[in-house]
Amino acid sequence: MYGAILGDIIGSPYEFDRGEKTKDFPLFPPHARFTDDTVMTIAVAEALISAGAGASEENVKMDVVRLMRHWGRRYPRVGYGGMFRQWLVMEHPQPYGSFGNGSAMRVAAAGWLYDTLARTREAARQTAVVTHNHAEGIKGAEATASAIFLSRGGKPKEEIKEYIVREFGYDLLRTLDEIRPFYSMDATCQGSVPEAIISFLESTDFEDAVRNAVSLGGDTDTVACISGSIAEAFYGVPEALKAECRRRLPQEMLAVFDAFDEARQR
Repeated sequence: MYGAILGDIIGSPYEFDRGEKTKDFPLFPPHARFTDDTVMTIAVAEALISAGAGASEENVKMDVVRLMRHWGRRYPRVGYGGMFRQWLVMEHPQPYGSFGNGSAMRVAAAGWLYDTLARTREAARQTAVVTHNHAEGIKGAEATASAIFLSRGGKPKEEIKEYIVREFGYDLLRTLDEIRPFYSMDATCQGSVPEAIISFLESTDFEDAVRNAVSLGGDTDTVACISGSIAEAFYGVPEALKAECRRRLPQEMLAVFDAFDEARQR
């Protein structure tokens, strides 16, 4: 999860096209901070650990709802969308047809915790549908988790790319140089997940993937969160960046981090 959360923190100062659409920017300016992407990534990770690898769909969804609401209420002012804010406080929360990229930005743990790609996709879908039950919202979560699973399994980029195109229909033939001049804020899965994957595909290392994502502008924290989550699985994360990440998180989040690391090594 370091990759997702670092992407969120690094991208946060540049959201809404506040950067210069360049890869040359400070990674951690004073106003860099975690946002809703981090809080929900932590929530989903704790939920999947709590449910266990063999949990039923109903149990996974129940734990995802419970822990997203728990963490969302603990950190209520970190950038949630309006519909999600309402969902957090409803007496009987229901999915609301969203195809926003929130389903993809929080799914990183699903890419790490399971032994098969099929189970990874099932879990990703289950984490999405409690809010993002639109087909595009589900697709964004499954595509991101699939790319993480394939990357941690040592698959080459071309194979990852071919799988994502074949299974999810995303256009990954564009280059960042083609996308960047015309790209702006787009918080939908279909308008940001492909761009995040391309940012990873064109990268040379973890940091380069995050810089690629931020250089596009728009929803920089979430695009970098998604790209960083895949890049971590492919490249790993330098220890210095891991330490910087941990320094910026509260202890209760670090406890989930440590439980996640233990769970994925079993």
